[in-house]
Amino acid sequence: MGRGKIVIRRIDNSSSRQVTFSKRRNGLLKKAKELAILCDAQVGLVIFSSTEKLYEFSNTSMKLIIERYNKTKDEHQQLLNPVSELKLWQKEAAILRQQLQELQQINRQFMGEQLSGLTIKDLQNLEGQLETSLRGIRVKKEQMLHNEIQELSWKGSLMHQENLDLFQKAFGTRDANALNGNASTPNYFGISREVNAPIHLQLSPPEPHNFEIPTRVSFTGKGQWEK
Repeated sequence: MGRGKIVIRRIDNSSSRQVTFSKRRNGLLKKAKELAILCDAQVGLVIFSSTEKLYEFSNTSMKLIIERYNKTKDEHQQLLNPVSELKLWQKEAAILRQQLQELQQINRQFMGEQLSGLTIKDLQNLEGQLETSLRGIRVKKEQMLHNEIQELSWKGSLMHQENLDLFQKAFGTRDANALNGNASTPNYFGISREVNAPIHLQLSPPEPHNFEIPTRVSFTGKGQWEK
């Protein structure tokens, strides 16, 4: 015959109660260990006997499991309780407001304002932060200027090459070679020889033409011209 169904109620006999507690406690600890291993779960088990004796099992840190339990429980309660959620957001807003005030105070100090309450050490720390910020700004500015100079140099070389191509199409290969060799060009532009070098354009005045202006003459009436 099989065992009959055991009624779940308090065992009156203290000896039997102690034996049952010992057996079922060991079985419960065994099941908790198996659950942690088989299912890769975080398990924490705490048992207090009737004599206030502590028995516990955890596959990780018991402290971390309890902290996680309290955090999850609080979040769950806040979701169920709108008043608690409102208090949480009010607390978060107060923290952000305090942080904003502190940042505004630091910004005013960086601008040289409200320095009366600072000590020598505070002023030295503030000066060091400003110097560090200035060094970073200078490095960034120099890098940007260097990039702009490189870009302008590249554009200048490109324009010079385009100018040579246009001159070759307009005046032929021989004149283009003369242009690249610093010869005189129409419109009196002087251009450097190197293609990849920056362009140096110089506008020269037109060369004067030597015209001889005749002196004033008069006619004598005797068939001769007289200067």
